[in-house]
Amino acid sequence: MLSRRSTLRLAGYGAVGVVAVTALSACAPDDGADGPAKIDPLIAQADRARTDAAAATAAVATIPDRAPALGLIASERTEHAKALDTEIARAIGVYSDGSPPSAAATASSSTTETVSPPTLEQLRTRIADSQRGSAALATTESDYRAGLLGSISAACGVHVEVLLR
Repeated sequence: MLSRRSTLRLAGYGAVGVVAVTALSACAPDDGADGPAKIDPLIAQADRARTDAAAATAAVATIPDRAPALGLIASERTEHAKALDTEIARAIGVYSDGSPPSAAATASSSTTETVSPPTLEQLRTRIADSQRGSAALATTESDYRAGLLGSISAACGVHVEVLLR
């Protein structure tokens, strides 16, 4: 049989243990189970690059004399989307079972939507918006991601100011 003093001592240790476990669990990293998963901001940029590429390709129908420049823009914006998808996959890492993420899991849409042929001015405006968007996002990211977005912004600037003039 336990003495009164031993019983109180055990109860005190139990209370301290509960407080310690509660405090330590509050310091544990968030596994995202209690809230929505953070969406990678590069996904929207990759989608935008794919749509820009489709718009440039569609514009060849209405502006055939600019076909070489439009083809280059479509090619580069497609490469931008691929580079962004690669960075998204790298950031995801590997799943708990050790398998790498598939391309379907990283790209929000692997097929491009049908785009009506834009005018030259509409395409310039669209790519200028992409330039501003990637430049703004570059200021919120760090390291490689900031450099990637800055490079994409610079390329879009060349598209607008040189290729589409």
